[in-house]
Amino acid sequence: VEVLSVVAGQYGSILEAIRGQKKEFLFDDEMINLVPTVGAFITMNPGYAGRTELPENLKALFRPCAMVVPDFGNIAEISLAAEGFIEAKPLAHKFV
Repeated sequence: VEVLSVVAGQYGSILEAIRGQKKEFLFDDEMINLVPTVGAFITMNPGYAGRTELPENLKALFRPCAMVVPDFGNIAEISLAAEGFIEAKPLAHKFV
């Protein structure tokens, strides 16, 4: 968890540089060029054994986004129908 707090500080300095529209900034005692289009993403599967929650200072730097399992049957049906299969629905069911 302490490593994640370090990451929070590092990413916080990147965001601060972006907000300040800087060309370069101090990152871990080194001046580096800023690429203002940089992005960072965190993926988590909460609820599994051994997983820990993110520290609050790191959570505060990111926006949450809920994800759901895709409907593979519907995707297969649409793909098959788009290719001209008349019986796309039962065929898609066989795929998944």
